[in-house]
Amino acid sequence: MDFKVIAAAFGSIIVAELADKTQLIGLSLSSKTGKPLSVWAGSVAAYMIVTALTVVAGAFLCRCIKPDILRYVGAFLFVCIGILMFFGKL
Repeated sequence: MDFKVIAAAFGSIIVAELADKTQLIGLSLSSKTGKPLSVWAGSVAAYMIVTALTVVAGAFLCRCIKPDILRYVGAFLFVCIGILMFFGKL
């Protein structure tokens, strides 16, 4: 276990995920249903599955494509999505 990588992943994800749409969904579901533990369990299960899929996809892609290329493609797509959202096309 590389604790430096664990800390980097934790720090990046916690900052990226705070106050985004998934947090708002959890907040609204918890207040609407009155069952915060059930909402928490469903949320944790969903995050685990999504994270597992992205880690497996990343491990597969880095075997086929250089990490630098993945970083540039990811940055390009991120900017494109931002532009589309800015102009209301997404």
